[in-house]
Amino acid sequence: MPRLLIGPVLRHVGSTDATVWVETDEPCEVEILGTREHTWTVAGHHYALVILADLTPASVIPYTVQLAGEQAWPPLAGDRPPSVIRTLDEGRPLRVAFGSCRYGRAAVKLDDDHFDADALACFARRTAAQDMALWPDAILMLGDQVYADETSPATQRRIRTRRDITKGANDPGKEVADFEEYTWLYLESWTDPDVRWLMSTVPSAMIFDDHDVRDDWNTSHEWRKDMQQLDWWSERIIGGLSSYWVYQHLGNLSPDELAKNDLFQHVRSSDGDAEPALREFARMADAEADGGKGARWSYRRDLGRTRVVVVDSRCGRILADGRRSMVSEEEFAWIEEQTDGDYDHLLLGTSLPWLLPRALHDLEAWNEAMADRAGTWRGRFAEKLRRAADLEHWAAFRRSFEALADLLASVARGQRAPAGIAPATVCVLSGDVHHAYAARAHFAEPTDAAVYQLTCSPLHNYVPAAMKVAFRIAWSRVTEWVARRLLRLAGPVPAPSMSWDRMCAPAFGNEIATLLLDGRRAEMVLERSAPADSADELTEVARLQLSR
Repeated sequence: MPRLLIGPVLRHVGSTDATVWVETDEPCEVEILGTREHTWTVAGHHYALVILADLTPASVIPYTVQLAGEQAWPPLAGDRPPSVIRTLDEGRPLRVAFGSCRYGRAAVKLDDDHFDADALACFARRTAAQDMALWPDAILMLGDQVYADETSPATQRRIRTRRDITKGANDPGKEVADFEEYTWLYLESWTDPDVRWLMSTVPSAMIFDDHDVRDDWNTSHEWRKDMQQLDWWSERIIGGLSSYWVYQHLGNLSPDELAKNDLFQHVRSSDGDAEPALREFARMADAEADGGKGARWSYRRDLGRTRVVVVDSRCGRILADGRRSMVSEEEFAWIEEQTDGDYDHLLLGTSLPWLLPRALHDLEAWNEAMADRAGTWRGRFAEKLRRAADLEHWAAFRRSFEALADLLASVARGQRAPAGIAPATVCVLSGDVHHAYAARAHFAEPTDAAVYQLTCSPLHNYVPAAMKVAFRIAWSRVTEWVARRLLRLAGPVPAPSMSWDRMCAPAFGNEIATLLLDGRRAEMVLERSAPADSADELTEVARLQLSR
């Protein structure tokens, strides 16, 4: 009999529809709420995305997963609430949890005191014990869902049984090599019992960051040229993007978008293994930074009166021919279109923070200006510094930073709303930087809506003491003043067109944030997990009122 390897993972949920993703150990028919879907195959692995339609709005619908007519989920001896689909209800307050950078609990030794408790697992346990009215309506996972370049001891043992890791430049060593090894990372991370139940019940939306592929992914054109010289890189990037499309991206799309997606329809209806088509798509997607055709990983969801636009700030970069931008002109035009409309709140998700500590922002802006001097010692030094210090956030893409600032300001003034009424809040949600903070943006011309940068990272990872000290120093106003003047001695420091200030102290540890949106009211709650993995509690770190 077929078995459920991963899932069910509840992804899109609308007023009358939903999608549920699964991976099985063999080809079979998957049935959920009377809807049947046969699995499709990629590289010998079997998947299904079950599209459910004609659901009752504003309802709670328990569901089971049947494989070949036999119940595979929930477990017969489970001690958690039933998995349910809660269709959208504009009459109830909206709760959106978010975070990033999660190293799976199965990848960490229980006695490793470097790691505090997994905030996502703690959140899952608390959710299971709560009244359903307090459950989140969605979880945004904002990057580094898996770590392809920092594998666990268990994964490394599997790698050694498959290939020789001592070949140097001809082999990625302990890092994953291809699609097959990527599947091990998801199996390790998404089968944690607590997280598995949460993902079966709370809709999730995702976007990658660098560690989903490799540290510093697409930092610069020089980085890409160096990686393309490695014998193993081509297979790695194809495996990374192919697996991302299967495990993460498909679930970000609505049923209507899936119906129009030619690649999904081809894969779904393929009689054989669809790996060749997906490999070609991955090659094309990776080529965008070098001026190729590319693909769009950004997407939009509407959660009642809240608009969610998630922006790819990694794969869609333009780096070649001196055209350095976070996204292409065509994709930015698409992002602008998605902000048109009347809604109460705009949540713009991007794995990399738009607003950083001002001292770090100035350093990245200076570094970009220096790195543009290709062929000079300043340019070479700036390139080395960029990679060593990860200076590749929105601040290091000045034109893109300013374009996004202009867009968010126009939204906050109601200029993109047909009725001319601005939303109550505009929030940029991010992760990546292994600490949490909130910042308020200020523009030269007043706005009707408040604009924020809300950052939460990591969900489960280790934050070295030196990194904590560095970020605390970076947020200091004294550091900001000193850094700006020192950098000016070394070269021009492009000044941003707007300013921002921190709303709460930088917080460190494994954390998860929740936005509470009720009409035009908005609040963010930031919580941290306990030091011991045996603890279930989350401790509130900050509670911020966002709406005016």
